[in-house]
Amino acid sequence: MRRFTLTLISFFASALWLSSAPASAVTFDWVTVGNPGNAADTTGFGSVADTYRISRYEVTNAQYAEFLNAKAASDTLGLYHSSMASGSTGSWGGITRSGSAGSYTYSPIAGRENMPVNWVSFYGSLRFTNWLHNGQGSGDTETGAYTLLGGTETPSNGLTVTRNAGATIFLTSEDEWYKAAYYDPVTASFFDYPAGSDTQTTCASPGGTPNTANCDFEVGDLTAVGSYTGSASPYGTFDQGGNVWEWNEAIVSTSTRGLRGWSFLLGGPSGPAASYRGFDGPSSEIINVGFRVASIPEPGTGLLVLTGLLGLAGSRRRCF
Repeated sequence: MRRFTLTLISFFASALWLSSAPASAVTFDWVTVGNPGNAADTTGFGSVADTYRISRYEVTNAQYAEFLNAKAASDTLGLYHSSMASGSTGSWGGITRSGSAGSYTYSPIAGRENMPVNWVSFYGSLRFTNWLHNGQGSGDTETGAYTLLGGTETPSNGLTVTRNAGATIFLTSEDEWYKAAYYDPVTASFFDYPAGSDTQTTCASPGGTPNTANCDFEVGDLTAVGSYTGSASPYGTFDQGGNVWEWNEAIVSTSTRGLRGWSFLLGGPSGPAASYRGFDGPSSEIINVGFRVASIPEPGTGLLVLTGLLGLAGSRRRCF
């Protein structure tokens, strides 16, 4: 029995070490959104039952290029859009492709590595999160956080697909996105705009001025994520009120999926408002649409997990 207990401890200790070891190049700066079970806003959005994490920034060209290099050597699923190749006016992409089908390679455009990726469909965002969920590298894009059927660019179940139980990394739900942008954990209430303000966002150049964003073509291009250093949400996220619209899981109609956040293009500063809800067809690959990801929280420390395993081993021993 002593040998069984020691073997069990050794196995789980090794598994714990492996799970905490860096697996690949794509990492995220996570923000924890607590205060679970909060009431919804007057708009009906923003109530989330559990604590979760959300990426502080939108997914960048550099991060998405790593995904493409891992999973799009042939790109049969249409994960890359040709407009990504031009960083100039009219496209504002950020990733080039070289080689031929079967040996494609991808590189972020110099100077645009940390700008949010655009020209990604809703299905592309789901496949990226499946890849993350499955450990990156050769991880599958069609199963994991979401099950995508058909093996084609547009999944056969694409209009109805929802998050699988047990998903660990995923696209944000609309409520998760909304809470991270607008909720104030101090007052347990919601702001009207995503930089901790009830005053309309000002479209301006990057910097530390509070409640500003890359919107209404004030800058004339995308900006690196987090450039508006004085305009974080109460939880510490950036660019939830500009740069690019962001896909979320919401099924808005029988043929559209949810968008939140507004963008750098024309349209005025009202778009970041909590009351403003966007949508588009899930196959759409658009100049001013990107996404961010969310996840379940990690355990506090490996020691707590190992302590639990020791208890489990002790319980198993007493049962014999």
